[in-house]
Amino acid sequence: MKILKAALYRELAPEARLQLGLSVTNKVICVLILLAALTAILETEPTLRMLLPYLFPTLEAVFVVIFIVEYLLRLYAIGEDPRYRGWKGRLRYVFSFWTLVDLLAILPYFLGFIAQNNAFLLRLLRLARMLRLARLGRFSQAWTALAEALQSRSHELWLSAGVAVLLLLFSSCCLYVVEAAAQPEAFGSVPRALWWSIATLTTVGYGDVTPVTAVGKFFAGLTAVAGIGIIAMPTGILAAAFSDAFQKKQK
Repeated sequence: MKILKAALYRELAPEARLQLGLSVTNKVICVLILLAALTAILETEPTLRMLLPYLFPTLEAVFVVIFIVEYLLRLYAIGEDPRYRGWKGRLRYVFSFWTLVDLLAILPYFLGFIAQNNAFLLRLLRLARMLRLARLGRFSQAWTALAEALQSRSHELWLSAGVAVLLLLFSSCCLYVVEAAAQPEAFGSVPRALWWSIATLTTVGYGDVTPVTAVGKFFAGLTAVAGIGIIAMPTGILAAAFSDAFQKKQK
């Protein structure tokens, strides 16, 4: 049993693998996660639910059973890790981040029985099944690199976020001053003008609200140009951070 448990641990825990890459079991689990997410997406289409009324509930039940078995096997084999030995160690493992993600991937199925008569909750629970995609992070070192990158550049990212907020407020105030008289519905207050500032600074530009005065168009142009820099700033910071993190991993 000890040998079987150790083999199971190496098969399920990516960090315990003696070879590079994922085990066959974990590759199958990744495929099942993607299929479960695809099923959750297709199930939101009413036409497909009418044509195949039994297919989606059956597939969902199969996925949940497989994920529950996998969850229990991980819980059993994790005792091979010195950090999680004994009942206290397993309890600590249950409340670790990736194990909680595994549990959240299973819970929506059972909560769906409670919310049968609530259409909104049913839609929300169907969408919650997409959280299963987060489980793929367990099998990738990229998530670790992402966390390290965000942590190492946290000050720069907070600074860029602060600059973005200040620019949003400044542009909203300017458009409120120059456009409120001409378009009270769109720019009659700073909070109303804030929607236009967000759409412009993020370079989305929905076009549902636009300035009509000459001064307003001038400020709009400045805001649009500033938006390019606001988007580029955190992008450059994160790109440099990712590069540093992956270089450390390779070393």
